[in-house]
This record gives sequence, structure tokens and C-alpha cells, in this order.
Amino acid sequence: MNMANDIYCSTYETGGFKKRLTYVRLRVRLHLAEFVALLCVLCFCPVYEGFAQTANQAQLTREQAPSPFPPTVPPSAVEGGHVVAAPGDADLGEQQILKRVEEYQPFTISMGAPFYWTSNVALTRSNEQSDFVVAPAAAAFYEPKITNTLYGLIDVREQLFYYDRFPSFDFGSFDVEAGLRYIVPQWHNLLLRAEYDYNRLTKKNSFEAFFQNHGFILNAEIPFRFGRAQQLSLGADINISAAAEESEQPPSPNVSAISARRNDYEVYAGYSVTLARSFFINAVGRIVVRQYWEGDRTDVNEILALTANYQVNKFLTVSAVSTLAANQSNHSVFDYNVANLGGAVAFSVKF
Repeated sequence: MNMANDIYCSTYETGGFKKRLTYVRLRVRLHLAEFVALLCVLCFCPVYEGFAQTANQAQLTREQAPSPFPPTVPPSAVEGGHVVAAPGDADLGEQQILKRVEEYQPFTISMGAPFYWTSNVALTRSNEQSDFVVAPAAAAFYEPKITNTLYGLIDVREQLFYYDRFPSFDFGSFDVEAGLRYIVPQWHNLLLRAEYDYNRLTKKNSFEAFFQNHGFILNAEIPFRFGRAQQLSLGADINISAAAEESEQPPSPNVSAISARRNDYEVYAGYSVTLARSFFINAVGRIVVRQYWEGDRTDVNEILALTANYQVNKFLTVSAVSTLAANQSNHSVFDYNVANLGGAVAFSVKF
């Protein structure tokens, strides 16, 4: 089967008393199969190499990537300086205080580096490309104890994402947070949290921003302890964008029509278990509804994160990490699935 295209070129000649118009007709014949193959080469092959990381892709990547820091406090067998009661304790006789209650330490300095394989670099519905990512992070936290149940929070965090095969997707994420955390002991140790978060997404090896967001976060979480070393946590949070600034969208109608500014509404469940003195496992399932400010777009994002953590000492933790995510949107072009599998090393100091 052939396809013909007619290309017309016109030239004009003027001189004396006459004008002549010449039509040149050029017929170009291509086989349909050749045309389709050429179109695929031109359109699909350079899509990952030529495009830089978009603001929305970067936000989703950092939120669905494995965490650079393990949970700071795994379930413990000690409460208030006493060992938690368990079946068979009566056989051992009355237990006394076995651990001195440590002085509260409000400062934490953390550094971590997750490294993982990702199945879908650009978070696309089709033509998925995999890559290896290294995402080093550093953070400083200050959590002053205001009362026995009220704590403050100020933290500064920076994380960089480096891709192996597709370095055009490299970016950085800088955060500054400030807020309060309140514990309600009479309501099963309910944790209430209110925070302001400034997020700045930056270009590769630069602090120049391509997206900035000012968000307010409200969170409620309730823990349930089972035995000595297991805990189930149920929670919900709202993340409202108060202001945002976005620049340098790529010239694609499927991307530029949708701003990265959005509000998130989330419910989650987390489970932690200590299997040995230095080994603990965490699993967190999240369902997030993301409502974008432009383009009449609403996504439902499902995320499952699994980690196995080994504390080498009180400063160093090594982990096996994984996250699985699926996104369904009312604009089907934004549907995608992604898996991230790898490891992480984290160093933390409290004082």
C-alpha cells in the first residue's frame, strides 16, 4: 500500500510586459510501513532524552520514592521505663525498671541515600522506560518539647535525584517545615499535627527553581500496640496548596494544560514489627486523592511501601526498600504504574 503527498512550489518571473507562473508538482511515494516506522523513530525515541523533568513528575517521584530515612522510633519493648507486660511474665517474678528513661533530645541530624531501580521513569501510561536512581538526602530537625503533650517542629531537608540512563530527569527537592504536634493520651495517644511546608523543586546541580509551593498540612494519627513489639497506625491528612509558582513547562499539550499545583487528601495505614533487637519491618499503605487547580484533573493514587531495617548501631541503619504505586486519573493519559526496588543507608544523630 502506497501513500502519496503532493507538494506544490510556485515561482514567479517578471520581466518587460509578461508574468509567468510555473507550477512544479513533486510526488513523494512512501510505503505505509516505512512511514509508520519513521514516525515512531522521530516521535517516541527522543521523548525521554529531550524532555526535562516536569514539576508534576518531580513531585510524584519524590512522594512515591523510597524514604531516605527509616522510622526514628520502631516499636519498643519498654514503656515509661518498664518492660511491657506479656504472657509468661508471672513465671519470672516481679520485674523492676530495666531501662533508664533517657533525657529528651530535640535535635536530629540525618543523612541518607536510597538507591533503587524504577520501572517507569517518566510515570507514563505507555512506552515505560526503567532506570537506576540514587537519591541522597540530608535533613536537620528541631522538635522542642513545649509541654508533656505538645511539641514544636522546625526542619530543613534537601534531596537530590540522579538518574543513570536519563540524566535529563535529574532534579532536587528542598523543604522547610514548621509546625506543632499534640498528643492526646486519653484518646489512645492520638497524634494531631499542623504544619506549614515550603517546597522548592530545583534543576540539576542548581538551586534554580522550576516549581515552588507553599502548603499547609493537617494530620491525625492513632496508634494501636499489640504485644511487645508490634504497632498498627491509622491516619488521615490534608495538604492544601496556598500558593505555587511554576515555570518552564515542556511544549506538550498533555502536560502544559495541567498545572502541578494541587490539594491532596490522604488516608493511610502503617504496620511495624520488631523481629529482633536491631531488626524491624515497616509496611505503609496510602490512598491519596489529588485535585489539581487547573485542567479539571483529579487523580487517585495508591501507594504501598515496604522496608526491612537493620540497625548496625544507634547511628547507622541499612534497609531494603520498595514502593509500588498505581495512579488512576479522570484524564486517562495520566494513568500509570510504577515499582521501585532497592536499598538505603541512613546515618542519624540526636542531641
